[in-house]
Amino acid sequence: MSFGLDAWYQPPPTVNAQELTTLPTTFRRLGLSEHSQNQKRGRPLDSFLEGPFVRGNSLYLTDIPYGRIFAVDLLTKEWSLVIEYDGEPHGLAWHEQRQQIIIADFKQGVLALDAATKKISTVMNRFNGERLKGPNDLVITQGGSIIFTDQGMSSLQDSAGRVYRIQPDGRTDICFGIVPLPTALSLMRPKLHYLWL
Repeated sequence: MSFGLDAWYQPPPTVNAQELTTLPTTFRRLGLSEHSQNQKRGRPLDSFLEGPFVRGNSLYLTDIPYGRIFAVDLLTKEWSLVIEYDGEPHGLAWHEQRQQIIIADFKQGVLALDAATKKISTVMNRFNGERLKGPNDLVITQGGSIIFTDQGMSSLQDSAGRVYRIQPDGRTDICFGIVPLPTALSLMRPKLHYLWL
């Protein structure tokens, strides 16, 4: 008799991943940044890509150490720089109601980017007067609420991470407090009633 996980669940299907595209050499920057000095112990980085989402025929993603957001045309595989700014963008999500890209930025907080005008505005960088620790990931609910992780440098030894919700009317609350290293978020489809952390 087996009591392993295979007795309860079917193993997930095997997926053979294939490379879609890589960061072109024209966008690579091997060097030091504030991010590489603080997060990578001074090790030079040429990029650290994260936060992908797809809208239309474009794949959007961030480059954390250099404060860049890229768009990749999924048909031609051409890369373009959407914006470069003083930040450390981690997670991205499209906010349908606001018609903006919402950014979980470790350095600046939660930001909104108008892709047409290239203007960035702050959605939230403090809660009850206290600065955020360092947002990492986010999701947008069907109703337009922004749910994001505030990871900072939390860990098992310092479980100060949180998960916040910003409602469309601006009210903000803590969904989960005292969370060590909250990173990825996902909403269960199709009704988005379950949040996975």
